[in-house]
Amino acid sequence: MTPENMKKVVDLCNQISNITYENLTKIIRLEQTGSATGARKLDDSDQNDIDSWMGGGTCFSMTWHLYQALTDMGFKPRLVMGHKRKERNIHCALILPDPDDSVVTPGQLFSTNVTPTSVLGSVLSSNSYLLDPGYLIFDPLQMPLPQPFGTGEAFFPLSPNCVRLVRPTLESMELWTGGAGAPMKLRFEYPVEGVSVEEFKHHWNESFYREMMTYPVLNRLDREKGIQYYYQKGNLVVRSSTGSQMKRIEPADRVQTLSDIFKLSPAIIEQALQILEKKH
Repeated sequence: MTPENMKKVVDLCNQISNITYENLTKIIRLEQTGSATGARKLDDSDQNDIDSWMGGGTCFSMTWHLYQALTDMGFKPRLVMGHKRKERNIHCALILPDPDDSVVTPGQLFSTNVTPTSVLGSVLSSNSYLLDPGYLIFDPLQMPLPQPFGTGEAFFPLSPNCVRLVRPTLESMELWTGGAGAPMKLRFEYPVEGVSVEEFKHHWNESFYREMMTYPVLNRLDREKGIQYYYQKGNLVVRSSTGSQMKRIEPADRVQTLSDIFKLSPAIIEQALQILEKKH
């Protein structure tokens, strides 16, 4: 990728790197509209208002915002879904083919006698990048090619979580993360061919009814300090390059503490918590 194009991508990633991953606004929108489709269309990122949308959202909001912004800049990103064990389509990310690189078909990687459709139904760049803002990865990660065409994996010493991309086959890629001496764990598997906008929005709608919408989930990365803050079910985890600490946040302190750490309005936090309490 040319330095000019890479700068555009990196600047965009930096622009959204202060966003909090949170499901609170998602919970509020579902309560207000009564339907996943209505709630999704209320999402600020669905309107792609770059100047005003810098609040928060889940992987779908962040990925969709990035997809629209990159498309508007002339790139051709692909929406991809992430699978975890037996759970399908519970995460999403982007694959960004290098517009300045030579474009090859999977068939050409093997043999000129093999048709592309016999391996994978789309044309792929031999040099592509994974963008995964929903997992708080705000760096474009160059994807490895599977053996024997490449190394089969690539390691990125990010902080506080290092990342390994593993490419067992041309059709798939795995995301592994770890940190502070902890073993690497498989997080998601991505079919690299990607999905259509229609299928992506279908999975986005389904996400409103998953189990994780029954409790607050907040996740924020302080890139300058290399610290990750993660809150779920009353517990706050603070992760740095030296390790992780977990503490319980008492109900009386939740609104103000979460507002200070995750840079969200106390009113939004309180409204979402009240909705969840009514459902339990």
